[in-house]
Amino acid sequence: MLLEYFQMIDTVVAFDRHEGRLTVNSKVPAESPVFEGHFPGMPIVPGVLLIETMAQAGGFMIIGRSDFTVMPFLMSVDKAKMRDFVKPETELVVEAELVHEGSGFAVTKGRITSAGKTLADCQLKFRTIPFDQTPLADVIRKRATETGLVALAESGSEAGGQS
Repeated sequence: MLLEYFQMIDTVVAFDRHEGRLTVNSKVPAESPVFEGHFPGMPIVPGVLLIETMAQAGGFMIIGRSDFTVMPFLMSVDKAKMRDFVKPETELVVEAELVHEGSGFAVTKGRITSAGKTLADCQLKFRTIPFDQTPLADVIRKRATETGLVALAESGSEAGGQS
């Protein structure tokens, strides 16, 4: 996780295209310029960055499910709850679940846990635009390759199950 670069996902560990589910792991860095102001002497991950983390997981799930044909853009956040502080070096498990897709939109539920405890959750709405209508395809595919999404999407399998 590189907070200051908005690279929130370290590794995609499970992807189920059919069920519309994706799980990622991420570790909060020990140090980050973000912590200099949030908060001096008590560093915690800002809630907006936790929402961004859930949005990236949901976006990756949508991208993988579409075989990299659509790019999701976050449109709204509903029912967001920050349930506990997230401190440096916390190991996160982030889950994204598809609720609805169609007519150029997708809705997902996101959840962040650590050691079995829920830290944050929300519902996210995305506008989906064909990749060929955005200049982001190469950047997104590179990031998806780095995190393992491409390998899972191409293999047609997930850790511990089938897609």
